[in-house]
Amino acid sequence: VLLSFLIAGIASAAAAFSYAEFAGLIPKAGSAYTYGYAVLGEVVGWFIGWDLLLEYTAIVAVVAIGISGYFNFLLDQVGINLPQWMLGAPGTEPAGVAPGTYKVNLIAVVLCLFIAFLLTRGIRAAARFETVVVGIKVAVVLVVVVVGFFYVKTGNLTPFAPAGFSGAMSGAALVFFAVFGYDAMSTAAEESKDAQRHMPKAIVYSLIISMVLYVLACIVLTGMQDYTEIDPKSGFSTAFASVGLSGLGTVIAAGAVIGILTVMFTFMLGVTRVWYAMSRDGLLPQWFAKTHPVRRVPTRVTWIAGVISAVLAGVLPIIDVAELTNIGILLAFVVVCVAVIV
Repeated sequence: VLLSFLIAGIASAAAAFSYAEFAGLIPKAGSAYTYGYAVLGEVVGWFIGWDLLLEYTAIVAVVAIGISGYFNFLLDQVGINLPQWMLGAPGTEPAGVAPGTYKVNLIAVVLCLFIAFLLTRGIRAAARFETVVVGIKVAVVLVVVVVGFFYVKTGNLTPFAPAGFSGAMSGAALVFFAVFGYDAMSTAAEESKDAQRHMPKAIVYSLIISMVLYVLACIVLTGMQDYTEIDPKSGFSTAFASVGLSGLGTVIAAGAVIGILTVMFTFMLGVTRVWYAMSRDGLLPQWFAKTHPVRRVPTRVTWIAGVISAVLAGVLPIIDVAELTNIGILLAFVVVCVAVIV
């Protein structure tokens, strides 16, 4: 887990500096689509634009599924048991639950639609929400790192790479979208103050901060609990519960539900801005570029993205949706880095 995140961070670093370069040169909505369109031409822009629409929408769905796991853990801790049909996508039933019991991940569906609603309220209101929730998220991560450090058992870190280097590389191929927020950040360049000055710094700083927090959290998680026992749905909460800190595990679950909403927010913002930019440039129908007359945000594409991500989150397993994201991210990396060279 730790090696996978380290490899993912290193792989993302070159692309992050490329994005920072373009954010200073071309402070327009659209991120990799706009950069590819401006430097490599309309055909490349069209392909990478559709690529970004796929990956951003899939990431929103992945994160919604992840939050639903923590939400279910939180409800179990307070004695609330939801009907089993709404707890997950078909085919994701755990051991002891009859196949076919799960029908839809209703919590993930509602979360996707809720984020779409927030984004239609206007960028100022959405940014205020994002600021508050990011503060909560960082505080929860720091609590996890500081408290969890005292429960780390070095024996759990031996062998350090039980699946070998190839296993770490396979993990990195799945998780490197987790440090891809700087791309989505650059989609909002037109709505930022003095983007040419501030956006490049924000991109680089965000990658550094997020990777430090990811690595520290991974050390704590894999040190507290044997990697074979980590719960893929609510890893940190169950890890703390396993060492007798169920109360803190509940707090972490609550913080995770609130904090990880920011990831959904960021990537749904990204998909709507890329969609808007492509429509404004004439590569998609102009109907999609229509903005709200008062709030000045593209509400049409926001609701479409919300519904599509809700469908993916409701009926697909998390691993299937995660795999959808990575080929898109890789192509975006390649396009932006080649555009810098050109």
